[in-house]
Amino acid sequence: MSEQHLPIILVDGSSYLYRAFFASQQADLRTKDGFPTGAVRVVTSMLRSLLKQYPQSPVTVVFDAKGKTFRDELFAEYKANRPSMPDDLRLQVEPIHQIVRAMGIEVIVEDGVEADDVIGTLAREATEQQRPVIISTGDKDMAQLVNEHVTLINTMNDSKMDIEGVKEKFGIPPELIIDLLALQGDKVDNIPGVPGVGEKTALALLQGIGGIPALYENLDKIADLGFRGSKTMAQKLLDHKADAELSYQLATIKTDVTLHVKLQDIPCPQPHNDQLLTLFRQYEFRSWVEELEAGVPIKSAETPAIEAVETDYQVILTWDAFDEWFKRLEAADIFALDTETTSLNYMEAELVGFSFAIKPGEAAYLPVAHDYVGVPDQLDRKAVLERLKPLLENPKQAKLGQHIKYDMNVLANYGIELKGVVADTMMASYVLNSTAGRHDMDSLADRFLGHKTITFEEIAGKGKQQLTFNQIDLEEAAPYAAEDADITLRLHQQIISQLQSEPSLMSVLNDLEVPLIPVLAKIERNGACVDASLLSIQSRELEIRLHELEQQAYELAGETFNLGSPKQLQVILFEKQGIPVRKKTPKGAPSTAEEVLQELALDYPLPKVIIEHRGLSKLKSTYTDKLPLMINPRTGRIHTSYHQAVTATGRLSSSDPNLQNIPIRTAEGRRIRQAFIAPEGYSIVAADYSQIELRIMAHLSGDDGLLNAFAEGKDIHRATAAEVFGVSLAEVSADQRRSAKAINFGLIYGMSAFGLAKQLGLGRNEAQAYIDHYFATYPGVQRYMDNTRAQAHEKGYVETLRGRRLYLPEINSKNGMRRQAAERTAINAPMQGTAADIIKQAMINVDEWLANGEFDAKMIMQVHDELVFEVKTEQVPSFIEQVTQQMERADQLKVPLLVEAGHGKTWDAAH
Repeated sequence: MSEQHLPIILVDGSSYLYRAFFASQQADLRTKDGFPTGAVRVVTSMLRSLLKQYPQSPVTVVFDAKGKTFRDELFAEYKANRPSMPDDLRLQVEPIHQIVRAMGIEVIVEDGVEADDVIGTLAREATEQQRPVIISTGDKDMAQLVNEHVTLINTMNDSKMDIEGVKEKFGIPPELIIDLLALQGDKVDNIPGVPGVGEKTALALLQGIGGIPALYENLDKIADLGFRGSKTMAQKLLDHKADAELSYQLATIKTDVTLHVKLQDIPCPQPHNDQLLTLFRQYEFRSWVEELEAGVPIKSAETPAIEAVETDYQVILTWDAFDEWFKRLEAADIFALDTETTSLNYMEAELVGFSFAIKPGEAAYLPVAHDYVGVPDQLDRKAVLERLKPLLENPKQAKLGQHIKYDMNVLANYGIELKGVVADTMMASYVLNSTAGRHDMDSLADRFLGHKTITFEEIAGKGKQQLTFNQIDLEEAAPYAAEDADITLRLHQQIISQLQSEPSLMSVLNDLEVPLIPVLAKIERNGACVDASLLSIQSRELEIRLHELEQQAYELAGETFNLGSPKQLQVILFEKQGIPVRKKTPKGAPSTAEEVLQELALDYPLPKVIIEHRGLSKLKSTYTDKLPLMINPRTGRIHTSYHQAVTATGRLSSSDPNLQNIPIRTAEGRRIRQAFIAPEGYSIVAADYSQIELRIMAHLSGDDGLLNAFAEGKDIHRATAAEVFGVSLAEVSADQRRSAKAINFGLIYGMSAFGLAKQLGLGRNEAQAYIDHYFATYPGVQRYMDNTRAQAHEKGYVETLRGRRLYLPEINSKNGMRRQAAERTAINAPMQGTAADIIKQAMINVDEWLANGEFDAKMIMQVHDELVFEVKTEQVPSFIEQVTQQMERADQLKVPLLVEAGHGKTWDAAH
C-alpha cells in the first residue's frame, strides 16, 4: 500500500483521558508510593493497540489546551455543568503526554480551540487531499466529520462508523449531526438547544423536513409531521430561534484552525525505547518493562502468547465428529468445558450446547437445542447427555471452566453431577489479586491475553430484542461458544503460571476455593422454603406503617414532598427548616446520606422519620414484596446465587435474593427470617461462629490478656470492660460492657477516637482515654496493628492466616484520607479474610461429613459467620452436637473456636 493510501490516524486524546480514567477507577492502579497510574496504563494500552492495527500509518494525539476557547466567548455557560478534572486524573496528564511522545507519536495542543477543532481541521485537509482518515474517539459529536474519507473508531471497543454507520446509529446522515445537537442540546457540554425538543422530536424534524435552515423555511409543514407536540413546534422554534442558532455554533466543530503542525508533517511513530523503558519503570508497568528489556517491539497485548495462537474452531453436527472429540476428551490430561443456555438463572436455564477445548486455539461447539427456522440438523440432546454423563461425572477426568459453578447447576438439572473440576479461571484470577478488576471472561481475556472476545451482545443484540442462545444462528453461535472454551483454557495456563510462584496462593485456590465450588452449587440447588403468605401479611403492614410515616413527615415539614427524593429532602431540611449542613456530596450539594441523617436524627425529628421510612421501604421492596415472586414453581423454594469472586477480603456475597443483607437489629427485619421455614417433619438449625474476628485478633496479635480471656471462656466484652474501667467482672455495668464491646469491635475495624466518641456519645478526649487504656491493657494488639501497617506500606498487601492476599493500592497514597482508609482496611482485612477462610473450610468439611448419610439434613444457607441447615426434627440434638464439632475443627488457633447453634421451625426461632 502506498503512503498516500495509508490512513492518517487522529486520536482524540481528551476522550482517551477521561474514558481511560473511568475505565480504570475500579482497579485503582497506583505505584508503590501511591501515584495513580490507571489512566496512564489504559491510554498507553489503547495506543499500543492502535499502533498494532495501523503499523505504517502516521499518528497524532490531540489534547485540549488549558484555558478558555472561542466557545466560552460565544456562551459564558458553555460546559459549565462539567465537574472539574478529578485530582487523580490531573496528576496523570503529563505522564501520558510523556509516554505518547516517547512512543514517537506527535502530540498536538492548540490554545483557544478544543481537540475536536484540531482534529476537524486535519480531517478536512486530508479529505481535500483524498487521503483516508481514522478518528479514534468516544465523542459522538465527531460523527459530523464522517464522510467518504473519514471513519470513526470507538476508543474502547474498536467498532467502526462510516457514513452508513452514522445513519444506522443516529438515524440521520453525518451532515445533520450538528442540527441534531443544536435542536436537542447537549447536557454534557451545556449546549442549550431548543427547550422541549428531545432526541425523538429532533429526529422527527430532521427526517421529515431537513436541517435547521430548512426547518425555518418550512415552519408551516411541521404540524403535518404528526408527532406529539408537532402543532405547537413551529411557534416553539420561532420563540427560540436564537437558542437554536447559538447551539448550532457551539456544536459545530471548526475545520479552519491555524495549526502549528501540518498534515504532511505528522510522522509514522518511531518509538524511543530508552525513554519508554525509563517511564515504564517509573510508573511500574512491569510487563512492558520486561518486553522492552527482551527487545519486544511496542504492541498492544500484555503478553505475546495470544498472537502466536492460530484458532481452529469446529462445529459438531454428526455422531462421527462427536465420537472423535469424545475420544480426545477422554484422553486429555485436562479440558475446558462451557455450556450455552437460555437463561442466566441456573434453575430455569435450558441447555442449548456444549463447548470444549483441549489445547490453545483448538475448540469445538456441540449444539443440541438451537431451534430457529432453518437450523441445521443437530445431535439429540438426550442422547448426547447420555454419552457425556460418564465422562462428566468421572472424578479422575480433570476439567476446568470459567465460573463453572453455573455449569454444574445447569447439568444438575439434567441429572448430571459434574465431577473432576480442578480449576476455575474466575477463581484463579480472584485469588491472584481480588482487587485488580472484574473477573468475568471478557475482562480477564483483555487483562491477561490482550484479547478482545466476541461479546454476547454482538451476536444476540440488546434490550428487549435480545435473542436467547437457542435463537442464534450457528454461524455466529459456534465461534462465540468455542472461543469461550478456548479462552478459558488459555487463561488457565496464563494465570496458573503466575500463581505457581506463590505456594500460599496456590493452596488458597486448590485447597479452599475450588473445592468450595460444588459445595456452593449444592447449597444453591437445595434452596430454602419461605412462607409467602406471612410475607404478604408483613408487606401490607409495612405499607400501612409507611403511609403513617409519610403523613408524619408531611406534618413535620409543613408540606407534602417525595420522601425518596434527595433533592426535595435537601430543600426541606437545609433551606426551609434551616438545619445546618453536615456534609456535602462530591458535586457540592448538601448530603442526605444515611450516616448524615443518623447524626441529624439526634437533634431533629424529621431525619429520624426519614431514616425509618427508608429502612422499611427497602425492606418491603427488597424482601417482603420480592421474595414470594422468587419462589421457583418447580421446587417451591427460593434459590440464591453465591458469589466467590466479588468481595475483596474473601467473604461470600449473595444475590437474588441477597441473604447477607437481611437486617436483624429491628423487629421488622427479624420477621423476614420468620418467613424462612422448615418443611413438615424438619427443623431449621443455625450454627454461628461466636466472636470469630476477635478470636482471630487474639491469635494474630498473640496478646496474653486476650488469649487468657478466651482460653478461660470469659465474656470478652465484660473482661475488656473490667480492665478498661478498673472494676471486677462482677461490677461491670451494662453500659460499661456496651462501651467495651464498641471498643473491641471498633478497633478491629480501625475506628478512631472521633468515631468511638460519636458511637458512644462521649467527648473525643474521653474516647481517646478509653482507647489508650485498651492498648495499655492489651499491648499485643497495638504491636500487631503497628506491624501490620508497616507490612502493608512495605509490601502493598496484607495476608490471612491461609495466605490469601488483599492488595491495598491506596496504602502509600499522598492523599491522607485515602491512605488512612487503606491502613484501616489493612488492620481489618486479615481478620475478616481469615474468618472467611475458616467458614469456607467449615463448609467443605461439613459437606463431606453430611455426605456419609448419618443425618437426614442439608445445608441451605451461608450468611456471614453462620451456616443454616434443614434437619429431621428428631435428629436435631445429635446433629447440633456433631456439626458444632465439625465447624470448631475447621482451623487451629491459639484460642478455641466457639460455635453456638440453635434450632426451631423458622430461621428466626433458630436464634
